[in-house]
Amino acid sequence: MPTLHSTAPESPATTTGGTGVSTPAFSPLYQQIKGLILQSLEAGEWRPGELIPSEMELAARFKVSQGTVRKAIDELASENLVMRRQGKGTFVATHAAQQVQYRFLKLHPDAGDLQGEGRAERHILDCRRLRAPAEVARALALRTGDAVMHVRRILSFAGVPTILEDIWLPGHAFKGLTVEQMSSYQGPTYAMFELDYGVRMVRADEKIRAVLPDAEQAQLLNVPCSTPLLSVERTAFTYNDVPMELRRGLYRTDTHHYRNALS
Repeated sequence: MPTLHSTAPESPATTTGGTGVSTPAFSPLYQQIKGLILQSLEAGEWRPGELIPSEMELAARFKVSQGTVRKAIDELASENLVMRRQGKGTFVATHAAQQVQYRFLKLHPDAGDLQGEGRAERHILDCRRLRAPAEVARALALRTGDAVMHVRRILSFAGVPTILEDIWLPGHAFKGLTVEQMSSYQGPTYAMFELDYGVRMVRADEKIRAVLPDAEQAQLLNVPCSTPLLSVERTAFTYNDVPMELRRGLYRTDTHHYRNALS
C-alpha cells in the first residue's frame, strides 16, 4: 500500500506522483490520490477503454474518503485521461472512443463537421526504420542516431488529398511497424498505437505557421507550388510526459480550416 502523507505543512517529506514531479507532502490529499491513479495508468494496470475500480473501491484501497477520490478523478476526467459514463462507471480514456477520435486533429471542413465528413482515406507512402536525425532525436528525447520509425502518408477527404504527414516514432516502442499494418487498420491511428503497442498519447504540443510547398509536396497534395499551406508540427506525449511521436503535417486549407477551442 503506498504511503500517503499528511496535509500538515510541517511535514517536509515529498512523494512522486504519476506526473514524474516530486510533490510536497503537504499537497492536497486528492492530488496525491490523483498521482497514485496516474501511476497505475502508466503501469498498464488498467488499459485504454477498460473500467477502473469504483470510487468506493479506490477509497478503500487508498484508505481515504470517497469524496477525495471523486475530486482526483474529476481532475483526471478534465484532462481527458479518464471518461465518466453515466450509470456505468469511469473508464480509461481511449482514442478509439467516437467522441475523442479527432481530439488532436483540428482541421475541419468549411461546411459541416469532421465527424460528418467521413473517415479519412489514408495512403501510406513509406514506413521504415532509420537512425534519428538530431532534431527528431531532440523532440523524442532520444540520442542522435537512435532507431526511429518514419511514416509518410497522405490523408484524403472525399477523394481530395488534404494532409501530407511525416511521423517519427521511437524505434524501441514501435518495433515491427509496417506499411501493411498502417494501411489495414481501419480505426484511428492513435487507437492502433494503444492496441498494438500499448502506447497512449495523452496530450500534444503544436507549432503552426504558413508555408509554401516544395515541388514534391505540391505534387503529392495536387496543388501549385504557389499555394499557401498550414504547417503543423505536433509532439505527442504518453503518461509521465514522455514524448512518443513527432508529427509534421502540411494542410490544405482551400476547403478546410484550423479550428481550436480556447478556454
